[in-house]
Amino acid sequence: MRFPLLAAALLACAGFASSACAQPRNAPIVIKFSHVVAPDTPKGRAAERFKTLAEQMSNGQVKVEVYPNSQLYRDREELEALQLGAVQMLAPSLAKFSPLGVKEFEAFDLPYIFPSKAALYAVTEGRIGRNLLRKLESKGITGLAYWDNGFKIMSANKPLLAPADFRGLRMRIQSSRVLDEQMRALGAQPLSLAFSETAPALRDGVVQGTENTPSNMYTQRMHETQKHVTVSNHGYLGYAVIVNKKFWDGLPAGTRRILERAMAEATAYEKTIAQRTNDEAMAAIRRAGTTTIHTLSPQQQAEWRKAMAPVYTRMEERIGKDVVQAIRREAGTP
Repeated sequence: MRFPLLAAALLACAGFASSACAQPRNAPIVIKFSHVVAPDTPKGRAAERFKTLAEQMSNGQVKVEVYPNSQLYRDREELEALQLGAVQMLAPSLAKFSPLGVKEFEAFDLPYIFPSKAALYAVTEGRIGRNLLRKLESKGITGLAYWDNGFKIMSANKPLLAPADFRGLRMRIQSSRVLDEQMRALGAQPLSLAFSETAPALRDGVVQGTENTPSNMYTQRMHETQKHVTVSNHGYLGYAVIVNKKFWDGLPAGTRRILERAMAEATAYEKTIAQRTNDEAMAAIRRAGTTTIHTLSPQQQAEWRKAMAPVYTRMEERIGKDVVQAIRREAGTP
């Protein structure tokens, strides 16, 4: 059940430095892990793996409660809930850190910035990725890991093969200035909606199309109302697993080491299943027979790249030109 964040979190959890809420003596340390997607997505499955590992490795001294599908909080609410201590752990998409003032994460939304998963991992697992996570500490957040979903596809009730096909379409995006500029560069009308609101908005015609990964589209049954999907791989969707810094710093050192080990194993697992889960979702969408699937030719993809190239110029000042250039060098992006 949702509740006003400030009132509920402060009443329930204020004043406790080592955990979000008071615990009876010798009771397990409880970690509430909230996320907005389905349990059978890469993020959902990895969250469950972390729960299992953390509880086993700690011999029951840690209890992880996973709340998927926006059961507790929607996109715009969950970061505030974490900062207030109403939950201890999240895995938000990287675009969600911009409202906190950490706009550098919006670089991950730039179109075609990662030519491959290897290029992506060179950034997230290296110096750039570590430095970005450190920027969250001043916001009361500790970054633990990057989780992968994959490259995005486009969907609508008409074929989207050329930039001109987007003209005038209302397209759902997650809250991101970069994604807003991306859709405008294609001639579409972007509308920012929470993930939990997207499938109903597509069904009701509030928006006419969207972008997301195949696993997110399939588990939310968006393919049942979207007649066409374009395998464009134009953008990337990833997450950062984060914890409330006050909670994390207040844990016994041995417990932190256990949780770091559990997170490392869950992260390795997540990477092994992300692409497979999306491939299986795409195959399921194809089998459902409700959606025509289009794959861009090299020439068509070149047209998309050209249409979206101005997004870099418009967004470099906002994100930081040095950050964008460093990512492009590390990823080998043309």
